[in-house]
Amino acid sequence: MALALVGFVLLPAAPAAAHPLGNFSVNRYVGLTFHPDRVAAVVVADVAELPTLQDPAPTCAEAASALAVTVSGARLSWTVSSSALVLADGAGGLKTGRLDCRLSASAALPGAVTVSNEFRADRIGWRELTATGVGVRLVGSTVPSATVSDELRRYPDDLLSSPVDVRTAAFTAVLDGSAVAAAGPVSGGGSGAAPLGLTGPLAGAERWLDSVVGGARLTPLVGLLAVLLALVLGAAHAALPGHGKTVMAAYLAGRAGRPRDAVAVGATVTLTHTGGVIALGLLLTTFAGVAGESVLGWLGVASGVLVAGIGVGALLSALRRRRAVGAGHSHGHRHSHGHGHSHGPGHAHSHDHHDGVVHRHSHGPGKWGIAGIGVAGGLVPSPSALIVLLGAIALGRTAFGILLVFAYGLGMAATLTAAGLLLIRVRDRFAGRLRGLLRWQAAAPSATAALIVVVGLGLAGRAFSTIV
Repeated sequence: MALALVGFVLLPAAPAAAHPLGNFSVNRYVGLTFHPDRVAAVVVADVAELPTLQDPAPTCAEAASALAVTVSGARLSWTVSSSALVLADGAGGLKTGRLDCRLSASAALPGAVTVSNEFRADRIGWRELTATGVGVRLVGSTVPSATVSDELRRYPDDLLSSPVDVRTAAFTAVLDGSAVAAAGPVSGGGSGAAPLGLTGPLAGAERWLDSVVGGARLTPLVGLLAVLLALVLGAAHAALPGHGKTVMAAYLAGRAGRPRDAVAVGATVTLTHTGGVIALGLLLTTFAGVAGESVLGWLGVASGVLVAGIGVGALLSALRRRRAVGAGHSHGHRHSHGHGHSHGPGHAHSHDHHDGVVHRHSHGPGKWGIAGIGVAGGLVPSPSALIVLLGAIALGRTAFGILLVFAYGLGMAATLTAAGLLLIRVRDRFAGRLRGLLRWQAAAPSATAALIVVVGLGLAGRAFSTIV
């Protein structure tokens, strides 16, 4: 791991990330200027790597058709004054696109105005709308008069977690005889908040890995460094919020998890994540109409539902065991730990020992529960790993891309396994030391199972909110 980081430091720096809002985003800006006899519009689309790869090239005719502006109920008919589409190098050797259009339309002001921009509305991203008047006063406008992103050239850091999402506006244009702008607040909203990502040196390492995949030369040394770096980045991504750490911790704690269970979860995460990235990469390159962010959203829903289902199963199992114990499913005699009888697997009971302390023997996690937790943790592919794979496929380096994705999954699994092993060690270290915790130990399986249900429903709800 240290070799990968040293190699990264010594090699040339990679270009800065072009899309802080994500590689799935299509970011849109419309700036309207109202004159007494016409309306001018600046329309810009900043298209990230995956939409550039999948979708048809954007055109100003498409942008003009998607921009609906009415004055006194009559829709304006746009004329394209100028247009430009520029492709630039993006992450993983893929291209990004920037469409810049200048539109104009005749209009008879004053009048009531409505604005709606539906340019590629199915894609997540920044949606900005501004309006100003020259010789016209805009009464009741809530949109700002100036762009906060310099027409999608520079996105404000404080708005990245809640990107601007303005698609419509309504106001009245009144002849004024002077240049008066309608200044309104900049509003954020649910256009698909940028996910938490790596920062600092690790973010630079991630960009370097993208540049390696898309670079013209790939030497064995650089390839080895890239694989090691993918391990580090996978581990770092798994340490970020999410990835099922809370669910795994609750499940292993409430179900008397063993070290081998934590290892099994890590292995399942690796296989699931690698297979998911490869499958989604093939899907996106085969079917142009599939929106990658929508697929990720539905996978997030499926992951949350799976987690909730595991929690329900664990809760029902815990309640059945408690009812069995309460119905007298215990040994009433007193004996020492050295008793000579044995119990079959899955036999839950209590021992009343000579010291007067009731010792409860709880079940370990079932193999289906362990598999389910691992699948849920790796079901949603990492966008970074997906970009690496798609870039490698585009350059004919499919095998190398798959190797990097597998290394990425191994890094994720290492973090999750380490977290599980640490939890089990802490639990075993303090087990039985505090008699006051015995009551909690009896209730722990039910409580942790209920927590898993709540977390699963929360994950599913959050994912579903990004696709509706």
